[in-house]
Amino acid sequence: MAEPDLTPKLHGWIILDKPLGIGSTPCVSAVKRALREGGYAKVKVGHGGTLDPLATGVLPIALGEATKLAGRMLDSNKNYDFTIQFGAETDTLDAEGAVTEQSDHRPSLAELKAILPQFTGPIEQIPPKYSALKIDGKPAYARARAGEDVEMKMRAVTIHALCHSRAGGNPELQDTSSADPDPRLPGDDLMQQVTLTAHVSKGTYIRSLARDIARALNTVGHVTMLHRSKAGPFSLKSAISLDKLDELAKTRSLEQALLPLAAGLDDIPALSVTPDQARQLRKGQRTTGNSATAGLYLATDQSVPVALVECDGIELKVVRGFNL
Repeated sequence: MAEPDLTPKLHGWIILDKPLGIGSTPCVSAVKRALREGGYAKVKVGHGGTLDPLATGVLPIALGEATKLAGRMLDSNKNYDFTIQFGAETDTLDAEGAVTEQSDHRPSLAELKAILPQFTGPIEQIPPKYSALKIDGKPAYARARAGEDVEMKMRAVTIHALCHSRAGGNPELQDTSSADPDPRLPGDDLMQQVTLTAHVSKGTYIRSLARDIARALNTVGHVTMLHRSKAGPFSLKSAISLDKLDELAKTRSLEQALLPLAAGLDDIPALSVTPDQARQLRKGQRTTGNSATAGLYLATDQSVPVALVECDGIELKVVRGFNL
């Protein structure tokens, strides 16, 4: 008879500070490897929002039951710092692609500040053809690399805040007029490049935003730096490096970096339920007896997450159950 598996199962979030040069998938593999090396029980692992190899910053990695919330993380707002290099547009809209258009015109900081309001609030943008969006079941980037003429459709997104910021920071708190200027061309106030900070809705492509800003300034441009400082409730404050991940794995102390499952639901109020109600919810059954107003809640039994539930003012209905 096989011995029972007594190694702990980790459920929650590990937030990585993704370095330059690798994609999101290798980061997921690194967490899986850390679990193995640390002697932890095998659990599902997934990421909460893709970052390209040329992008850095906050990458939420979901473990165990938290993977059930990865979809919610994809739908969350995000903060980015990004640099636009003026003078050349590329097919990938970043420094990795081939130049497709050039311009000698360089904008001034005053011109930039004048057009930023055009890109704040609800806007429409055309995603890059080198993106993971699927066209007839096949990623757009795969079609583009195969030489197909890829036509991307306009999509609606929301730019909650957008400001000029050489050093980056919280776009919800910054004042565009007080930011330090970026490097200028010798002898005048025209910019070779500029760094912006954006707070955006799901589905926003920063590379497309940079392209459109450059075109609105009567020039062309592409992204040379992209850094995600926040994804949903997760920021760099709770992020660790891959080196730190390896260190924690070797000392079997990954729990030090693990955030609870509920950390991904900071916008959802908790609702305490009785043990009997918890048993019903874990079976996927509806339950009554709560006086909560209508809305979405995290049902908990003595602080242990039971399920995401929808309350209609009378009954609780399971939206997503957790096996904890």
